[in-house]
Amino acid sequence: MARREDDVEKMNGKSEPLLLPEIGSDVSEEASWMVYLSTFIAVCGSYEFGTCVGYSAPTQFGIMEELNLSYSQFSVFGSILNVGAVFGAITSGKITDFIGRKGAMRLASVISAIGWLIIYFAKGDVALDFGRFLTGYGCGTLSFVVPVFIAEISPKKLRGALATLNQLFIVIGLASMFLIGAVLNWRTLALTGVAPCVVLFCGTWFIPESPRWLEMVGRHGDFEVALQKLRGSHANITREAEEIKEYLATLAHLPKATAWDLIDKKNIRFVIVGVGLMFFQQFVGINGVIFYAQQIFVSAGASPTLGSILYSIEQVVLTALGATLLIDRLGRRPLLLASAVGMLVGCLLIGNSFLLKANGLALDVIPALAVSGVLVYIGSFSIGMGAIPWVIMSEIFPINLKGTAGGLVTVVNWLSSWLVSFTFNFLMIWSPHGTFYVYGGVCVLAIIFIAKLVPETKGRTLEEIQAMML
Repeated sequence: MARREDDVEKMNGKSEPLLLPEIGSDVSEEASWMVYLSTFIAVCGSYEFGTCVGYSAPTQFGIMEELNLSYSQFSVFGSILNVGAVFGAITSGKITDFIGRKGAMRLASVISAIGWLIIYFAKGDVALDFGRFLTGYGCGTLSFVVPVFIAEISPKKLRGALATLNQLFIVIGLASMFLIGAVLNWRTLALTGVAPCVVLFCGTWFIPESPRWLEMVGRHGDFEVALQKLRGSHANITREAEEIKEYLATLAHLPKATAWDLIDKKNIRFVIVGVGLMFFQQFVGINGVIFYAQQIFVSAGASPTLGSILYSIEQVVLTALGATLLIDRLGRRPLLLASAVGMLVGCLLIGNSFLLKANGLALDVIPALAVSGVLVYIGSFSIGMGAIPWVIMSEIFPINLKGTAGGLVTVVNWLSSWLVSFTFNFLMIWSPHGTFYVYGGVCVLAIIFIAKLVPETKGRTLEEIQAMML
């Protein structure tokens, strides 16, 4: 029976989408509403993720003024989200396997809601940071379990389209923080973060659990009931059910990779490409720009409200465009290269605006230069470097290495994100224009890295990709 290697995923200590590429059962029209409902409930977790990431930018000045925080203290608040997310990502696999996909989403929603409430009632930096850490932990868990759940419940004809909703709802959540934050104070804005947690927690009681997880833990009767609900009451699920059972039995006998396999000479290029893309995705400075966008606009003399609104709309539109139209038409490498070049241009525009301001030159054009630089930077990131590193990571690793290598690149991504967001304010104090020239230099290195090492994976099977990289 035909199998595609990219559909076999399992993590050591984590679980990954247990996918079957060729499904035998018919999917009735009735199935659509349940699959769509289940996906909508799940991407409330993606939306929550976006609200957590976007919260610090529109609230920076309000929090610092009311709680009398220094730039150093607010840098801790902004970056500790990533520390919590690392812990969430590390533990998410075991939690997801132990209490199920829905159970993990419920747990993450409760922890995140508690974090938001602590932020709302905070009277000082300790409570503020603890609340932020808890929301980060929820983010780390949701960043893993939501795409896994969507992949495991979706029929083949819907899987690709539904998978893109995860990234889209992340940026919608992020954009909502900028838009709503323009009219609400920071405490009230924190309460809005509780809303998607409530929808996610309550909604999971009305949708089926992942059939593949139910079968994996031996709940055979519940497995067939859940699969029937997702495929429709009149759909014939016999062949698909047998495929899943056979697939999971085969998966259980695959050898588990260890950390030492990552540095084996036959695997090292896979690891270099995966880790390198995650490194450059963060060290081009994206989280610094996202977390502190208002500070950038104010420092350059531009309107923070106008800049944030334009930035939010742009990110949603271009993420949707890149996710749904461009990636499978133009290919991964061209979009990555165009993205890195565009971010380089954006960094130069922002850096030059600060340099002109420092020297008192062309003061009337500085706001437009800063805002256009941020928009070029964010737009370029949205079409390439935002999502494609995760796509390539899922394609290049051999089956038995996906769990170990996937865990490594996820941790690298979150730690890099933390380091960038933590150091951004210190770099801005050192030299605003120098900060973006440094990020521009990283963009140049990213262009060289992509051109020299990153393969084009569009239209190739995993076997072809891996043979090409050996």
